[in-house]
Amino acid sequence: MKTVLQILLFIVAVILAFFIYQSVQRPIQFEKAKKDRYDVTVERLKDIRKAQLAYKDVYGKFTGSWDTLLNFIMNESVITVRKVGELNDSMVEAGITERKAIQMGLIIRDSIRVPALEAVFGKGYDAENLKYVPVPGEPSEFHLGATIIITGSGIGVPVFQAKAHNNVILRGLDWQLIINLNDQRRTNEKYPGLMVGSLTETVNNAGNWE
Repeated sequence: MKTVLQILLFIVAVILAFFIYQSVQRPIQFEKAKKDRYDVTVERLKDIRKAQLAYKDVYGKFTGSWDTLLNFIMNESVITVRKVGELNDSMVEAGITERKAIQMGLIIRDSIRVPALEAVFGKGYDAENLKYVPVPGEPSEFHLGATIIITGSGIGVPVFQAKAHNNVILRGLDWQLIINLNDQRRTNEKYPGLMVGSLTETVNNAGNWE
């Protein structure tokens, strides 16, 4: 009887140790997975910002339409400056300005049209995936919006916003820890997820991770 009791106590101790280990590991594993997913999502949001800024350079405003933004990146072109040669020390000492060097044919500066995709991201970039949150599971799009904010001085400032909620970014992870994280963000009056830009204030197109 004593031996049976010892065996049962040993089994209980092993089970308790397992649950204690799991309780310690849960938040550690969650934080690691959260960091990995946040990192790739931030990079995607930075790319969305690049695309929006390029679009604004051409059209003077941002767009809240994924179809419009992706069509611009994949099918349209932008004007860029081709630079061949640079002013060197001897030119500067001789009082030659960049404008004069261009006139003399010493350096080249001219405007050319290049595909928007190449100008913004470089060749080979998969722009079709730009709108998707880069996490496992069913494809989910970033929420995209654009508007004009009127400042106190009456000036209209174009703004945009792209965002993804933690429920999407962290889906498949520990649900209770996601709820806790969201509650913490709301308590601090912060968006429970990742976003770049804002539709309510001018933030210079910054991300909430910056």
